[in-house]
Amino acid sequence: MKVMKFGGTSVGSPDRMKEVTKLVTKSGEPVFVVLSAMAGTTNSLVEISDYLYKKNPEGANEVINVLERKYMKHIDELYSTNEKKETTREFINNEMDYLRSFTKELFTSFEEKSIVAQGELISTNMVVNYMNEIGIKAVLLNALDFMRTDKNSEPDPVYIREKLSAIMANNEGYQVYVTQGFICRNAYGEIDNLQRGGSDYSASLIGAALNAEEIQIWTDIDGMHNNDPRVVDHTAPVHQLHFEEAAELAYFGAKILHPTCIQPAKYAGIPVRLLNTMDPDAEGTIISNQTEYGKIKAVAAKDNIIAIKIKSSRMLLATGFLRKVFEIFESYQTPIDMVCTSEVGVSMSIDNSSHLGEIVDELKKYGTVTVDTNMCIICVVGDLDWSNIGFETLALDAMKNIPVRMVSYGGSNYNISFLIREEDKKRALQSLSNTLFNK
Repeated sequence: MKVMKFGGTSVGSPDRMKEVTKLVTKSGEPVFVVLSAMAGTTNSLVEISDYLYKKNPEGANEVINVLERKYMKHIDELYSTNEKKETTREFINNEMDYLRSFTKELFTSFEEKSIVAQGELISTNMVVNYMNEIGIKAVLLNALDFMRTDKNSEPDPVYIREKLSAIMANNEGYQVYVTQGFICRNAYGEIDNLQRGGSDYSASLIGAALNAEEIQIWTDIDGMHNNDPRVVDHTAPVHQLHFEEAAELAYFGAKILHPTCIQPAKYAGIPVRLLNTMDPDAEGTIISNQTEYGKIKAVAAKDNIIAIKIKSSRMLLATGFLRKVFEIFESYQTPIDMVCTSEVGVSMSIDNSSHLGEIVDELKKYGTVTVDTNMCIICVVGDLDWSNIGFETLALDAMKNIPVRMVSYGGSNYNISFLIREEDKKRALQSLSNTLFNK
């Protein structure tokens, strides 16, 4: 069985829902489908929560009314029978009444997760009703019945596998199994969400739990490109990536994936395929444990980076210096992206400035501190093992006219990273494309 995940744009209108239905039933084989909320719905639900936080129930009700009108219009466009129209109208009315119930009582942070979860519950209900209307044997499985996180807010794979296996055993014989992405329950039974990676994470966890043949992530772009198509001309999809390569690209700026979401598939050895709902015949990108040796695959960029350098003559031969420095970042829960060291100093980059002032104050106990803002990390990804002679030279040659603040190489067999100014980002990405791919 394949797991197929569709994002908000892919189910963003009645026409898109119909196209998704054609895609999931094309092969005639049983499939497991994970759906996001319709595009724009989650933003409306967050806006409702914001009005409730601000104790403005009138504002919340206005947004609810707009959302209700939108869905009632979609119902008329999606269904052809009065039976399904009435069934879905009743469901939408109940959903809107549920949202309105929050305007009549004291609002707490726990309830925001319940409000935001309704987007996925609505989209999946509408799609399954449509599938049943046109004769497809489809069943809706509630993700809140099997998707759970533990006390550390991390997915509980054993619980997910046990619960989902039991649910599937009780629902044999369907052509399409549909569930919600993103939403879950926490260890205390409260409605929560997976946050990082959202619906992609759900699909990966479900694929691992079912030991799926393949996990397909359907978006509005034909796979992961070899550079940022919003910035660089003449980019092309990458046909094959190792899980580590995909994770590096996702972490360093490739927005099509979150680095966390493919981990369950990686550990289960299940390939992940990135496909385009707007061009379903495009080859897309396959991510697996297979490696294409001796090849540079892609470039990505991560913005809003801050470089911090601490210089101290006392550092020379001083044991424990790096430990003290890293403990400061740990105490403020601020991850470090890049690290470069010398005998008298260490430079680091971070992408979270919320505790920058406190971190700098603490670091000044150990040396002279300088901070550079508005920086950018450029990441070159592929089979970059040091034994592949010349790859680092190619990357460095492409950057020869770009001022480089830091270089990181050797920490991974899949990545060379450069820290540069954001103003030089476009030139750097285009130069790398010209040197590495366009020749």
